[in-house]
Amino acid sequence: MSRVQLALNVSNLDQAVEFYSKLFNTDVNKRRPGYANFAVTDPPLKLVLIEGGDGGTLNHLGVEVETAEEVLAAEGRLTNDGLETTGVDDTTCCYALKTETWVGDPDGAPWEVYVKTGDAEQMANTVIAKDAGAPCCAPQ
Repeated sequence: MSRVQLALNVSNLDQAVEFYSKLFNTDVNKRRPGYANFAVTDPPLKLVLIEGGDGGTLNHLGVEVETAEEVLAAEGRLTNDGLETTGVDDTTCCYALKTETWVGDPDGAPWEVYVKTGDAEQMANTVIAKDAGAPCCAPQ
């Protein structure tokens, strides 16, 4: 099963966690300094909150898949369809180890296709969505 990821910049992480816990009737899945995520079952959604930037704005979007093979397949499909991607990388991003690829939509909204392969102790690295112009998980 894959699910859409929505990463939002928030001005106050505590207030945002409280609100989204109530909105989706679910507990926070992971909480770190300046970061929280929810694994919402209904509707299937990975909601990521990143403290900083302009609260209430989009940080990035994504599609979480189950295997690295699905990331590679998405990369191949996107490239074959003429879209410029970052290529597939094993990265550390959003307190997780991931295999991912990035692509920017026509207006520059950054999308990642990824599989989480483990937990990490750091927030972000320097992988950049070529058309998005922002590092993974960084407020825009």
